[in-house]
Amino acid sequence: MIDMKKREKPEPLYHDTNLQIIFAVTLIAVLGVSSISPAFYDIEQVFSERAVLLLIVVFTIPGVLLTPVLGVLADRLGRKKVLVPSLLLFGIAGGACAFARDLNILLTLRFLQGIGAAALCSLNATVIGDLYSGNRLATAMGYNASVINIAVPSYFLIGGALASLAWYYPFALSVIAVPVGLLVLTSLKSPEPKNHEDFKQYLSSAFQTIKNRQVLVLFSATLFTFIIMYGAYITTFPLLLGDKFQASPFIIGIILSSVCLTTTVTSSQFGKLTKRYSEKTLIKSVFIIYAIALFIIPFVRSIWLFIIPTAILGFAQGVNTPSIQTLLAQLAPIEHRAAFMSLNGMTLRLGQTIGPLLLGAIYLVLGFEGTFFVSAGLSVAMFILVLVLLK
Repeated sequence: MIDMKKREKPEPLYHDTNLQIIFAVTLIAVLGVSSISPAFYDIEQVFSERAVLLLIVVFTIPGVLLTPVLGVLADRLGRKKVLVPSLLLFGIAGGACAFARDLNILLTLRFLQGIGAAALCSLNATVIGDLYSGNRLATAMGYNASVINIAVPSYFLIGGALASLAWYYPFALSVIAVPVGLLVLTSLKSPEPKNHEDFKQYLSSAFQTIKNRQVLVLFSATLFTFIIMYGAYITTFPLLLGDKFQASPFIIGIILSSVCLTTTVTSSQFGKLTKRYSEKTLIKSVFIIYAIALFIIPFVRSIWLFIIPTAILGFAQGVNTPSIQTLLAQLAPIEHRAAFMSLNGMTLRLGQTIGPLLLGAIYLVLGFEGTFFVSAGLSVAMFILVLVLLK
């Protein structure tokens, strides 16, 4: 009788120790930019506008260059052998940034931290794909997205509070990655790929899996999402709040964090959503929602009314990220999954790199309003692409 009840009412998936450890990795994966974003306005005053863009770009470039390589290594050597060194490097180099007062030294340390960060955004999703399947996979991806969206506003708030003391204090948060790396080393128990192919066969098989129209559309969706979010929201939006509304770093942190309330609620219910709507249908809808939110921002005249478009953005993000990751994890076998997800991670980092540069240039030419109107237009273009190609 007791056993039957246990089968009828299994423990919630988020009680799984392995998933909780992946949540800890996810907390680190999103720390690198969101924790220092509220300090951007002060950093701009200490150094220059160029310094803010460089701090993002030097952090994300290693992900563009190294993420696929690290994914291949994770398939060939095992997940832990890539995850643990990455976390340790992230924590040590990132923590050292708090002591840098010279811009060149700061950028060098950020580059090293970016090397450590390169694998994190893809390997956390890879291990979830290794552990779960079916609706449990969608549910786990949704929970993981919820963790991201609890972490990001928390980092905005903590980073804003620390930046109110001094612009360099938020960098110290990165040292949290060191104990997380030790936790992964000692406690994570997940399947490791048993790859019997030689390297040439492995690359050929992986390429055949990736050479799929749906996969390429999903990679494009990731790219456009992070161009928009990092170019318009993470980089330009704090500057708008500081310049036009004279908001303090702490207030900027509060406003930035508001996007994550609806994201957290939405992604926590993602498993239930996928029982009613397919992931493809959900992805098609979100880019119109992005466009609406971005179009509204230039018309807002009261700082606290920004919570309306940020809440809309949050809903879209809460659906978009787990939808893409679930579909990709389902399409890839375990032997190639890390490389597969790492290519998506590379695309993510590419979007994080291009976004501030592209929309930063548009901001210099067209101002704040032009930046958000262009971002809305990009969202509409992505909606059309997904609608036509994601069958």
